[in-house]
Amino acid sequence: MAQNTLAQNTSDHAVILKPKRDKPVRQGHPWIFSGAIHSLPSPAQVADGEIVSVVDSRGTWLAQGYLNRRSQIQVRLLSWDADKAIDDSFWRRRLVHAIDARRDLSASQTTDRPTDAYRLVNAESDFLPGLTVDRYADFLVLQSGTLGIDRHKERLAQMLLDLTGCTGVIERSDATLRSQEGLEPATGLLAGRGPDVPSDDGLIPSLIDVRENGLHFAVDVLGGQKTGFYTDQRQNRALVADFCRDKRVLNAFSYTGAFGVHALAAGAAHVVNVDASVEALTLGEENLRRNGIDPDAADAPVESIAGDLFQILRAWRELPGAEAARRRFDVIVLDPPKFAQSKRAVDGALRGYKDINMLALHLLNPGGILATFSCSGLVSADLFQKVIFGAAVDVGRSVQILHWMQQSSDHPTAITFPEGAYLKGLLCRVL
Repeated sequence: MAQNTLAQNTSDHAVILKPKRDKPVRQGHPWIFSGAIHSLPSPAQVADGEIVSVVDSRGTWLAQGYLNRRSQIQVRLLSWDADKAIDDSFWRRRLVHAIDARRDLSASQTTDRPTDAYRLVNAESDFLPGLTVDRYADFLVLQSGTLGIDRHKERLAQMLLDLTGCTGVIERSDATLRSQEGLEPATGLLAGRGPDVPSDDGLIPSLIDVRENGLHFAVDVLGGQKTGFYTDQRQNRALVADFCRDKRVLNAFSYTGAFGVHALAAGAAHVVNVDASVEALTLGEENLRRNGIDPDAADAPVESIAGDLFQILRAWRELPGAEAARRRFDVIVLDPPKFAQSKRAVDGALRGYKDINMLALHLLNPGGILATFSCSGLVSADLFQKVIFGAAVDVGRSVQILHWMQQSSDHPTAITFPEGAYLKGLLCRVL
């Protein structure tokens, strides 16, 4: 206790850790939870959202980051270098590092499979905790997940415009986790010029045309899920498409149909897109048109079905004879939303993953391909594989894993932040 008192006396404006709670900080993990903290500076000394130093129980300087007393993660670390101030030069250097790391995607515009939709800044894994930026053609979509980033978001948006030459930065800071930081949702234009504002005639708003692997997609940056498009599946979509030639494909939880568009471009015989959102399916049909496929044609190789996927697949499983053949598939893609929003929800999420995979296994033709995913960060890759194992045993199907899948390379995972590896998937052959 004497050591703690000394640290308090010599580091009045610092966050002081409890004894033996400094190892994660020394190893570069960017989060400090409230339970690891012995004492905080007073609000008069350091306001929430401001930069604070972190010291161990002996008063030894460890790192610096921004503080938020209202969050369970009370400090998010930015730097382990005592000689570098967290100023405009610091933010600019970090943004330059992230942008330079995606130069290969920028250069892809000269190839036959151009891509201009990708993650530009990946929060903690780009050493900018709380900041997510996606690039969609000439626009950037910024998500601020923390109070510390919220204090700087306008300056960061202008820096991003200067560094990328993009037209505008749109904010989509509407994730529910912001409430844990004491923040309200925020959506709108942060810098530059936004996409055209639609009329009030019911059209899908704010669409930006992007390319992924040479295919065209419309992204709704103001009303779509997350920032409008799931760029983390780019490489997985291309991988799964390689197995779809001449196949009947079920694209479950299809959202705006990107897996289905890739499958058809690769020569799939027929694709069924299923999603609970009519709006998402409507935008999915627009994506088909942008790639030369008319979903309204009598001989269209695609259909869209709105509804609860669990109920739909159960009904298909019970179909008799010839009707059942129409609802059996050679390839099934399961890309559900996050089932586990908290630790308390993990058990229910595992039951949900097992249920939906059992239903898919029932509907796969012998030798069929199952591409199954989880984006729940609280469900590890090992645990997810065990769930698929359990589903296969219960259904009585033999399964071979062909590929382990993860988020695309524009969503890197810092080795000091394993929590960043949230997306996991298995590409399986089902015998």
